[in-house]
Amino acid sequence: MTSPESAEPTGSLATAIAHTSRLLAQNPALAEEQATEILRVVPESPEAALLRAMAVARQGRRDEAEGQFVALLKRLPDYAGAWFELGQFHARAGDMESAVDAVRRAVKEAPGYTQAWLALADMLTVQGKTDEADAAFARHIATSTNDPNLMAAATALVENRLPEAEHLLRAHLKQFPSDVAAMRMLAETGGRLGQYDDAVALLEHCIALAPGFDAARHNLALMLNRNGRLLEALDHLDFLIGKDGNNPNYRLLHAACLSRLGRYEEAIEAYERILKVFDGHPQSWMSYGHALKTVGRQEDGIKAYEKAVAIAPELGEVWWSLANLKTFRFSNDQLAIMEREVKREDISKEDRFHLHFALGKAYEDRKVYSQSFAHYEVGNTERREELQYSAEITSGLVARSKELLTADFFAARQGQGSQAADPIFVVGLPRAGSTLVEQILSSHSMVEGTMELPDIIAIAKELGFKDGRKGTGLYPGSIAGLPADRLKALGEEYLDRTRIQRKEGTPFFIDKMPNNWLHAGLIHLILPNAKIIDARRHPMGCCFSGFKQHFARGQAFTYGLMEIGRYYHDYVDLMSHIDRALPGRIHRVIYERMVEDTETEIRALLDYCGLPFEESCLRYWETDRAVRTASSEQVRKPIFKDAVEHWKNYDPWLAPLREALGPVLSSYPASPFV
Repeated sequence: MTSPESAEPTGSLATAIAHTSRLLAQNPALAEEQATEILRVVPESPEAALLRAMAVARQGRRDEAEGQFVALLKRLPDYAGAWFELGQFHARAGDMESAVDAVRRAVKEAPGYTQAWLALADMLTVQGKTDEADAAFARHIATSTNDPNLMAAATALVENRLPEAEHLLRAHLKQFPSDVAAMRMLAETGGRLGQYDDAVALLEHCIALAPGFDAARHNLALMLNRNGRLLEALDHLDFLIGKDGNNPNYRLLHAACLSRLGRYEEAIEAYERILKVFDGHPQSWMSYGHALKTVGRQEDGIKAYEKAVAIAPELGEVWWSLANLKTFRFSNDQLAIMEREVKREDISKEDRFHLHFALGKAYEDRKVYSQSFAHYEVGNTERREELQYSAEITSGLVARSKELLTADFFAARQGQGSQAADPIFVVGLPRAGSTLVEQILSSHSMVEGTMELPDIIAIAKELGFKDGRKGTGLYPGSIAGLPADRLKALGEEYLDRTRIQRKEGTPFFIDKMPNNWLHAGLIHLILPNAKIIDARRHPMGCCFSGFKQHFARGQAFTYGLMEIGRYYHDYVDLMSHIDRALPGRIHRVIYERMVEDTETEIRALLDYCGLPFEESCLRYWETDRAVRTASSEQVRKPIFKDAVEHWKNYDPWLAPLREALGPVLSSYPASPFV
């Protein structure tokens, strides 16, 4: 029996359809009855058939709803609205691959379908396909405005002509300063250009003008996350989740922010809540695996990674995440799957080079070194094509630093800077033993281990330092004119920025960003009482270990044997110069000595840090703490010697590395720069 409200529709078909559509959100059962009545009168109505399928889906009758969607699209395969709603149906069920396929079909049938482009961008973001998501988002912007100037800017954004898009949008906002759509577009342009501070400011202004502009607020949370302003990002995400708790993009970003804050147990709970609803999201399983691995739940992490590749075997990052556990060994079946997937022509470049790195590790474990090196070499080559790194820029920075940072320069500034002694910096190259040093020190009751903190590099950028993609800037010459109060303020700024990472209330904490060796002089000037530890490993072992490691970000010099050799050479050169200018300021830990005489080296390390000896530092592997780096599983075991000369298995292919290292190799562990 039908209810009085669902009596046979009267008036025009359009009126009846509109009424059914309104009912859909309030009472899907009633909407189903109304749609059925319309179809009884007008059996061929596609709108009524679609509304009925949507109403059935909202009542939880999934199989029945899917059958209705399929039947409708079999009859009308070019019905973009039905493809879009089928995509939403799959997304709510956690089947993101099917959702993306359906929404792609929607925009193929209707290229101007603004809402579908936005949904596609969100879905691709969930899958971690950021380049495709950016392109879809740009198409969403391009189709959402009729203003000719904005359309031209949107077209430039879609085609990645970013300077042109920026120019057009700034001109438009001069004339229409409150156009929030244009602000959001300009923020998107700025984000792609790496102008994150400008993008954040634009988006903050945008939501101040339009607090209900949820898409802009989500973009702001993304930018804040990239900028390391994690608590602010969480505030906006809490607001969005309060409005739409079922949006997986909001919840995934929320969990990622918790992980970056070191709140791993909360992050794990957040991923588990997401996966209860969206258990078909391979990217969610991967992120869940990352968090589990970090807190030492290796077996659970492996299960999560394996669940991800069972859903999407082409996801190279997941295979590399398994390889990156270092202690994990691939089965023959898994090796065969990776070999199959890497040969596919339809996978992304990112998936392909991740697969090559994983295959390099798989064959390394099997002692098939020629095949292992071949995969490492291809993976590095393909990754290097995605980056812009110049060894000359690093060498130039080292030369300018040596010229400026003399003993007289430091003596003239003695006693300046913040006098706090809290930070312990561990610098050097990746894969040189810095995580081992951190684990030993954080086993002490007075020391907290944090992570590779970006804050010294951020402060250096404020002073004119730029990475290889943006030129050399003014740094380090800009340091010379800083007055005493500014040096102190920068030290205090560093302490303020890093306070968010300190949770244990210990007197000392560790910042193990390896790249901070480039800024050892700056660290001394703004924090003269901070400790600086240089973790150093044999150049061949260290550099080759870096070459076969895929880093998530920030180590662009590692993807070529010549480049990483030059980088190591420059690092030894600058550290030797600092040793001469500031004798005894930096404590050096030679990895091979730590392996041979662990207790003596640990006692010397604690003495340098002014820490009383504690037995727990000798049994560092028993310390239960989160470890985020590639060595996370290795430092949870007693020190091992196998890796010290492992590079020799690859010696036939390492001539470019030996050539780039030059005298640094023959002098090790001493320095040729004396």
